[in-house]
Amino acid sequence: MDTDTTATTTPIHLWIVGGLALLWNAFGCYDYFMTRTQGATYIKTMMPSVDGAAFMAYVNAFPIWASIGWGLGVWGGLAGSILLLLRHRLAVPALLASFVGAVLGIGYQLARPSGIPHMDEGANGAMGYIIIAVALGLFVYARAMRIKAVLR
Repeated sequence: MDTDTTATTTPIHLWIVGGLALLWNAFGCYDYFMTRTQGATYIKTMMPSVDGAAFMAYVNAFPIWASIGWGLGVWGGLAGSILLLLRHRLAVPALLASFVGAVLGIGYQLARPSGIPHMDEGANGAMGYIIIAVALGLFVYARAMRIKAVLR
């Protein structure tokens, strides 16, 4: 028996964090896809108090870097979550890309409030900060798992 090699078992918290991350990021991808394809109709179902047409005009006026950031944030998060569950080391750069994308996409929205009534109030106003915090937390978690050799 070789005593120099040790098998790294998967900690239960990786399955919990990875599963929750997958659900969170899958919803982000769903929201991105529905906003881009269904527009105002989808926005009205998600945020009934917000004028869907005004919101879509706001989104469609994003600079290209903010739009790319939004896509990078959601799709990088989904890829990173899957890679985390697969215990693959590429989860770290994927989740870093997701965090950077969130900072670009959401950061633009936080720096340039929409001016749309009810858009930046209550849960709607807090959600941008929550998204960035979760993206950062997932990156830090994946990096810690890579350092501990849980990801290979």
